[in-house]
Amino acid sequence: MSRITGNEDDGPASIKDVALLAGVSPGTVSNVLNHPSRVTAARREAVEAAIRRLGYVRHESARHLRAGHSSTIGLMLLDAWHPGFIDVARGVEDTTSERGWTVLVSNSARDPARERTYLRLFAEQRLAGLIVVPHDLSTEDIRRIQAGGAPVVVVDRAETAEDIMSVAVDDVAGGELAARHLIDLGHRHLAFVGDEASAEPVRDRLVGVRKAIAEAPVDVRLDILPAELTVEAGRARGEELAALPAHRRPTAVTSAVDLLAFGVLQSLLQHGIRVPAEVSLVGYDDIPFARQLSIPLTTVRRPHYQMGTTAAQMLTGVLAGDAPEQRHVIFQPEFVLRDSTDSPAAGAIERSGK
Repeated sequence: MSRITGNEDDGPASIKDVALLAGVSPGTVSNVLNHPSRVTAARREAVEAAIRRLGYVRHESARHLRAGHSSTIGLMLLDAWHPGFIDVARGVEDTTSERGWTVLVSNSARDPARERTYLRLFAEQRLAGLIVVPHDLSTEDIRRIQAGGAPVVVVDRAETAEDIMSVAVDDVAGGELAARHLIDLGHRHLAFVGDEASAEPVRDRLVGVRKAIAEAPVDVRLDILPAELTVEAGRARGEELAALPAHRRPTAVTSAVDLLAFGVLQSLLQHGIRVPAEVSLVGYDDIPFARQLSIPLTTVRRPHYQMGTTAAQMLTGVLAGDAPEQRHVIFQPEFVLRDSTDSPAAGAIERSGK
């Protein structure tokens, strides 16, 4: 079959060529390319076979200009090197690819300037919609993005406005789970490692820790040790804890993220401080490495992959013209007990009770 050339839409072979060969309408071909779930399996197979035979390649730039947007979704991560956010991205990509969308990923690296730059570039590319793990975005910022025609799903921050979609975790409950576990074990001197100014979920975790302490039937002391959310910062805080005299050292540490707990654990062990016999340690996230440490880490699990799949389902559903069943989804965290926590030694209980 000869090919039509000079077609402004799609290059050497056009949608009309594909439709003629497949025996379907051009609209059906368009749906196979953009919304395959709307087409029966038989017609989809016929169109895909025609595409392969003709060597059809669509002209994305021209198509974007005609439609006003692309078939690409933007995903902006807060920290692309954090294993939890990698799982969010996997969930988004697995879900969108099944539905015929592609994903363009960026990393703000917790930098407000980079966050603004990537959002501007996404808008210039006329992406169909955005999934954003925000650092410095306000609700009004999100509304301005949506005013340009691209729906937005906010991940890892609970929103309440009816015109915004969000997927988050109840991190206040997660902080409570960690602290109550330690208090129930008998610990009366805790430390929280993490910078509450770094992210809203970290603030929520500290709120949960304080709530558990306030509701405890016994007196519990809490030390706050601000730290960036990295292994290196955890090691530095672990060095400080190891340098304290035993009678002044907290008997238990709860960390804002697992990465901090990894660093604290390294420093304590290097200084001969036994975990959990002398210091119990709780992480947060349950990233894959947590169970593989020399002392498997007790932690609070967040469903990162499910957060990504849920956000992608919400966004692609709206782009397909469906109203979301829920505009705001909040997952509950899960406590995971491993080997890094235990009851404090009798002497430690006596010291912390003075």
